[in-house]
Order: sequence, then structure tokens, then C-alpha cells
Amino acid sequence: MAKIILVDTTMRDGSHAIRHTYEAAQAAAIAEGLEEAGVPILEVAHGDGLGGSSYTYGFSKSNEFDLVRAAASKVRRTKVAVLLLPGIGTIEDLKQARDAGASVVRVATHVTEADVSAQHIAAAKELGMMAVGFLMMVHMTSPEHIAEEAAKMESYGADYINLADSAGYLMPEGVTDRIKAVRAAVKIPVGWHAHNNLALAMANSLAAVEAGAEYVDGTLRGLGAGAGNTQLEVLVGVLNRRDIETGVDFYRVMDLAQDVVDPLMQRPQVVDNGSLMLGYAGVYSSFLLHVYAAAEKFGLEPRDILVELGRRGMVGGQEDMIIDVAYQLKQKGGVA
Repeated sequence: MAKIILVDTTMRDGSHAIRHTYEAAQAAAIAEGLEEAGVPILEVAHGDGLGGSSYTYGFSKSNEFDLVRAAASKVRRTKVAVLLLPGIGTIEDLKQARDAGASVVRVATHVTEADVSAQHIAAAKELGMMAVGFLMMVHMTSPEHIAEEAAKMESYGADYINLADSAGYLMPEGVTDRIKAVRAAVKIPVGWHAHNNLALAMANSLAAVEAGAEYVDGTLRGLGAGAGNTQLEVLVGVLNRRDIETGVDFYRVMDLAQDVVDPLMQRPQVVDNGSLMLGYAGVYSSFLLHVYAAAEKFGLEPRDILVELGRRGMVGGQEDMIIDVAYQLKQKGGVA
């Protein structure tokens, strides 16, 4: 089995969990620790990617390019990545991120909309950056369809394809089927990004590795949207137990999680009722805080809103519709 390349997204997906309050000094400290631990790639951005700081997605406390610059100042071997969702982030944002020190961009689209990534992947390659095709909400279509979308991203110039179970909905067998289908369809590596809303992030990450994924995402302490992501330090320990090489120092990454990330956490990263319903209903993990706000505003049960969002098949980028859904539920007496 090939060496697994770990990608830390504590300073991107983890931004959701702390309401986008990272400061430059914190980004520098985390990046320095990841460099010392030997983590190959770290991702820094607003939780919804470049340009995500807004009324719709939540404002960042710090300018995201300052965070990228702070992280980049502390690393030599570790690559700094950013996430870009076409329609939220722009090519100009990408240029600024590159100038601030990012050398990798993960261009993220809904799983059935890979075509909207073409110009951004091309721009990244022109800028001399590593470009990743990042397909979100992969539970929402078949393995065969995902393979077709992945092949499009490969044709645009992506260096690898990352599949994201953005709702934390899939069971291990669903992960296996999707990784294998994409591996059969493309000649570039395949990666995996899990959410823990059904407490399956670790099992699903192992399933991805066993199916041939070469890149796996994780976050320190599991910090992320919903119930969080695959917990990076635990993943290192588990892969060590399986004699799978990562090149990451287990003790160093454990200490980084405890000493630097723990103090930043605003709540325990657990599978609470809201997170559980995200996974159960197949709802985008970053919707959770928006749902809680809408539930409070209209005096509703968050679970009812989440079930309705899942029923409607709502996807990332539709956060502004959550209030509309909550209002409609209120008009109907609180249930769909």
C-alpha cells in the first residue's frame, strides 16, 4: 500500500466550529506544529473557502490572506492549501492566496457540478499551484456518476480528486464503492474527506484507505462543521497500528492538539442531536449553526428543519434558504 498523505483542515473546516474566529498568531502556532509533526499539507481559509467571509456564511474575525500568510511563514516542507468554491471565491482571490504563500488549491463543487471548476483549476495551474478537484456531498449520487464528474476534473488539469462526505451520511461500504469507482475512472490519485455526524468518520476514512485512497483529510481534535471531521491525531495512531506509513510524528501531533487546539475550542466536538440529524438526513454539515439560529428565531425544533432540508436535497451554497425553510415550517405549525 502506498504512503498515505494526510491533509490537515483544522484551519479551514475547523473554522466552522469556532465561528471563524482564528487569529494570525493562532494560525502560525498551528502551522508551526504541523510542520514539526511532518504533516504534508495544511489548509487555511474561511470554512466556506476563499471569499466566504460574508453575511451569508459568517464573517471572519481576521482577514483570510493574513491567516494564510501567517501559516506560510512557519512552514518549509508543509504545503499551504486553500479551498475555493466557484461562485464564492474568485480567481483574484486565488491569486492573492498564492501571493500570501498558498501553493495548493482545492476547487470544490457539488458532486454533480464538476464543470464549474474548469476555469479555476486552469487558473491554478497557470499560477503554478497544485490543483485538487474537490467533490462535495458525494452521498447524493451514484458511484458511477461521481466517476464521470471526477474524470471531468482530471481533464481540466486536477492533480488529484478528493471526495467529501460533507453530510457525514455514508456507511463504509458506500465509501468503498465511491473510491473504487473513481480510481477506475481516473489516472490521478484519489482522496477522502469525512464528517463524523454518524460517528463513522474514522471507519469511513479506513474504508477509503483500504479502497485505495492516497490522500486523507483530518483535523486536530476533530474540529469541524457538525460533529467534526476525522480526528487527525487519532487517525495517525490508527494508521500506525495498521502499519500504514504517513510520515507524521504521532506524539508531536497529539501534543499540538492538546496544547494549541484544545484552548481554542468553544464546545466539545461531539455527536449531539443536531449533528446526528445532519448525518441521518444527509444535510451539509456547515448548515448546523445556521439551523440553530433559525430554530431559535422561529421557535422551532432544529431536527424538524434539518429533516426538511434533507427532504429538499439542499446543498452547500444555499445557506440563505434555511431561514425561508424555517419560516415555511413555522407557517405550517412546525412540521413539514
